[in-house]
Amino acid sequence: MTTNRWRRAAASVLALTLAAGLAACTSDPLAEQYREGDNKGFIAADGFRVVEIPEADRTNPIEFEAVLDNGETATSADYAGEVLVVNFWYAACAPCRVEAPELAEVHESFRDDGVDFLGVNLYDGAEASQAFAETYGIEYPSALTTVDGSIKLAFAGETPLNAVPVTLVLDRDGRVAARLIGQISDASILETLVRDTRDEA
Repeated sequence: MTTNRWRRAAASVLALTLAAGLAACTSDPLAEQYREGDNKGFIAADGFRVVEIPEADRTNPIEFEAVLDNGETATSADYAGEVLVVNFWYAACAPCRVEAPELAEVHESFRDDGVDFLGVNLYDGAEASQAFAETYGIEYPSALTTVDGSIKLAFAGETPLNAVPVTLVLDRDGRVAARLIGQISDASILETLVRDTRDEA
């Protein structure tokens, strides 16, 4: 009985080793695409998706109005001529909490470089929104859809808002240049997209 048990265990280890070896040899075009620095159509194993949109394929500029968690208001016109990163989130969203430091890092990197950030809080009031920002070092405001839901409608045709968190990069004309659907786990991905959009002629 002991010998049979040992043989079964050894066979299992061998099978796992072979499977791992085959997996390592398998060509994964999406992984290769990501390593090469071209994120167009990238989909990670955890479902995180990055889609870059060529300038010729971008839709019309997005026009919106918003009531912010700091008591002020904002419109798309306030960001005219600048790259705008829009992050959809809410405080009870675990992936939103995990990615918050990455967003804060990228915001800091481009603070004085013609790039703005705007959060869109889908479910919370001003107090919860600002508490989240303070906890995670977020220094840009968030629009509150609980006060004015029109900003959700403005972006509804551009991204699935039921898959929060979602981050959009808008070009200087207010058009969506890139979508990041899911939790951003590495600031460099967003930095690359923002830089590419900023550097467009």
